[in-house]
Amino acid sequence: MENIQPLNRVALEIGPFTIYWYGIIIGIGITLGWLLATRETKKLGLPKDIFSDLLLWAIPTAIVSARIYYVLFKWDYYSQNPREIVAIWEGGIAIHGALIGAVITAIVFAKKKGVSFWQLADVAAPSIILGQAIGRWGNFMNQEAHGTEVTRTFLENLSLPDFIINQMFINGSYYHPTFLYESIWNIVGFFILVIIRKLHPRIGEVFLSYVVWYSLGRFFVEGLRTDSLMLTDSLRIAQVVSLVLIIVAAFAIWFRRRKGYAKYQYIYTYKNK
Repeated sequence: MENIQPLNRVALEIGPFTIYWYGIIIGIGITLGWLLATRETKKLGLPKDIFSDLLLWAIPTAIVSARIYYVLFKWDYYSQNPREIVAIWEGGIAIHGALIGAVITAIVFAKKKGVSFWQLADVAAPSIILGQAIGRWGNFMNQEAHGTEVTRTFLENLSLPDFIINQMFINGSYYHPTFLYESIWNIVGFFILVIIRKLHPRIGEVFLSYVVWYSLGRFFVEGLRTDSLMLTDSLRIAQVVSLVLIIVAAFAIWFRRRKGYAKYQYIYTYKNK
């Protein structure tokens, strides 16, 4: 058996406190996304602190909803181990659950602030997908969210650096770096969304384009993963949700245009439409 030591998932230990790379990487993704969104709000004339205020509510809500989503689809286990339901530090959150919680929070927040949810969502979309691209590297450090077994030769043929190949050596076998596939897909999506935004689409269509792009990539990447939440023995929940989101988002673009709900364009001269 090859003697390959994985990267240390612990970044720092201070007395009884342990700081993991996963948390640091997620924090970097959130911070960078916040900076990008805040810069965009200034161009649109929105209150400069609006995303700071939104994140105060959206982050904890997203974490809780991500955990609830995961627990619900693993209820056979957690119903027998109820004390572990709150043990989020042991892993077990779902990005679709986080997105559901964040979107609901943003809808309520926008109504309270008297601004357009679609405007906030359009501003946030590139930040969200960039944050997801960065966050997947937290999975890399934890050696989780990987795909099925492959050979080292397969990984070398992808021209991957040794540190990625070695980190994909888990319990005596090599695995698909699905974290990397999704991260690259999301980085490409980030640039596509920025380009779409510069073309002045209708309000809401940057966010809906994000939903389509992310869901399309997630559908195919999920098919390679070994840790999927399952609806049945052969039906992966994330793939079902992704297909539903693609259909709903595409329909929403068509419907909003047809009914005149998207008559305003994403330009730097409108406010609170």
